[in-house]
Parts: sequence; structure tokens; C-alpha cells
Amino acid sequence: MLRTEDVRDPTVRRPGAGHLLAPLLAGVLAALGTLATIHVFVRTISGQWLDTAAMLGTDVHHARVEQLLSRTLDATTLTSLVLVCVVAAAVGVIRRRPDLALAAAVLVLAANGTTQILKDRLQRPPFDGLDYPNSLPSGHTTAAASVAFALVLVLPEAVRGTAALAGAGYTAVIAIGTVWARWHRPSDAIAALLIVLGWGAFVVLVDRLLRWRRRTRPGRPSRLTTLPLLVTAAVTTPVTVLGLLLGKTSEAMVTTPEPSRLTFLTGAAGIAAVVSIAFLVWLWLAADNRPAAGPDAARE
Repeated sequence: MLRTEDVRDPTVRRPGAGHLLAPLLAGVLAALGTLATIHVFVRTISGQWLDTAAMLGTDVHHARVEQLLSRTLDATTLTSLVLVCVVAAAVGVIRRRPDLALAAAVLVLAANGTTQILKDRLQRPPFDGLDYPNSLPSGHTTAAASVAFALVLVLPEAVRGTAALAGAGYTAVIAIGTVWARWHRPSDAIAALLIVLGWGAFVVLVDRLLRWRRRTRPGRPSRLTTLPLLVTAAVTTPVTVLGLLLGKTSEAMVTTPEPSRLTFLTGAAGIAAVVSIAFLVWLWLAADNRPAAGPDAARE
């Protein structure tokens, strides 16, 4: 039964087709992006060459930087994943949104499980001439992005934007750091981000289907939150495209890729672009997921 205040409030509406189409489209695009990343940077010679050249394009010689990077990467472990799942569940229960708590847990577990399955089963032809095992997707990046997504999903609107910006920054540091430390290629991090976004879109879609008959208040992230992400994406995307074009035309494809600062910077820019876009999309999906009434709606 509808509440009187909901009927009178013009901002309250029944979900339309777009309420389901948005997460569905985001999930499909994320899945296609993952497949495209695998095809280009694992299945083609030029893609592997550029990817490996980016990974080899920098060395960490500073002891303090090395120590800080190592601690940051090592902190992203299974224990931290479990801890965040517990925190997300607690926040969801406190806000009386057990559906979001469950969705956050599924997101973290499914994304990290998918990453491990792909990493173990994906075959990488040695086109780059190096006997390195497959490292796509990045487990560290998946862990960092999934816990950030989970917290953004369950937190109230008042702090959601701040959490998203902090999560995007942390995820970018982890993702670029794994390339800098030569643990991963740029495509490993990008594929991980797309996997997390895909599972995030899936859990939002399921949650909206389960709550389909309930009226909702349309939500949108604040400009203060979206502007930094938009600016980052607007700057790093063309830098990535230009770097790929220059990297492909200025270097000869040889059996073993030579370390290239240009390709490393291109890879870092590409990671930053995907992080910004992924968190921007996630903010929109998480914001438009509010019930029309109830204690939680009042707090938000």
C-alpha cells in the first residue's frame, strides 16, 4: 500500500524501463570490454608487445617508494576482503538495507572469484618472447576495486561521494603500483576493473528486480563528486589513445619488447581513465537505488 506522503511527492515514482536498462547496459559493456581487452592484449602480437613494454618501462629504485608500495599492495589481501564484507554487511543492517549488504558481499566474492578463475585458466601465447605466466586479470586491482564498490553501495548518500573518490584514488594507486612493481601489465588492471564493474552492475540489476514493485526516489551523485572523475577521464582518455598510436608507430615489433617509458605512461593513463569511468558509472548506479520511504530514506 502506498503512503500518502509518497503519492503527494512528485519525486516518488514507480521504476521505469530505464531503471533496469542502466545496470543491464553497464554490465553488457563491461563484459564486452573485458573480452576486447583479452583479445587485444593477450591474443594479438602488437597488443602483447605494447602491454609488456609498458610493464618493463619503469624501475623502482627508491627504497622508501619501494617499501610504501610493497606495504600498500600486501595490505590488499584475503583478510582485508573478508573484513570489508563484514563491515559492509554491518552497515547494511544498521541502515535496514540487508539487500544492499548481501549485494555487496556477492559483488566482492564473485568479482574476486572470477578473477582467479580467469587467471588460472586463460592461456597466454608467448608472442612477446617472454616466459611470463598469464597475469590477467590483476587480483590486487580486483580486490581494491571490489571493496571500494561494496562500501560505496552500502554507505548513505551523504558520504557515498567521498567514499567513491577515496576508493577511486586507492584503486588507481594499487592498479598502477602493480605495473610499476612489474607484478602486472596494464591490461591486467583494466580487465580487473571491468570485471568488478560488470559484477557491480549485475548485483544492482538483481536488487532492482527484487524491489521492482516498490516506489523509488530517483537519485544522482553530486557534482562535487562527479567533476573530479569526469576531468580525470577527459584528460587521461585522449592521452591513452595518443600514447597507443605513438607507441605502435614509433617502435618496431621485435621478438622481445624493449622497456618503454612512453608505453608505461600510456598504460598508467589508461588505467586512470578506466578507474575514473568505472567509479563514475558506479556512482550513478548506486545513487539511483533508494527506496521511497522508510527509516533509511529519511536518513539519506
